[in-house]
Amino acid sequence: MKVNYLFPNKYKKIGWLIFIPAAIIGLITLILEYEPDFLDFKVPAIFIDELFGNKYLIGMVENNILNEVLGVLVIISSLLVAFSKEKSEDEYISKIRLESLVWAVYVNYGILLISFIFIFDLSFLWVMIFNMFTVLLFFIIRFNWQISKLKKSASYEE
Repeated sequence: MKVNYLFPNKYKKIGWLIFIPAAIIGLITLILEYEPDFLDFKVPAIFIDELFGNKYLIGMVENNILNEVLGVLVIISSLLVAFSKEKSEDEYISKIRLESLVWAVYVNYGILLISFIFIFDLSFLWVMIFNMFTVLLFFIIRFNWQISKLKKSASYEE
């Protein structure tokens, strides 16, 4: 089956090699609130709203870029993992891919709905931050789980 919107299979390995360390380092830096001084830079920003200051549409701000670098690495690598072809991509795997994507969106927005109702203030901000990554994460988990079930059933039939 010709699928034009997927990356070549070799990108999946590259994605995993970047995703795992970036996610681990990202979680550790969030838990420990670690921001190394050598990553403090003046960076361009859009929609600047200083806590006790002015509001600007565009400008420069002082920022530690560790979170941004790790966030970009997690997003790009999880896209590579999620949307790289399998070694043998056929219609059934495409069906599993679509069902997994729909399932991931449902679960993600279900969690978001519950969060809207029961979580408030700064805690809700944390939910929204993690929510940026969970659609892809839920998709990767479910898709790979379904593919492993498919492989197990195929090897059992042989």
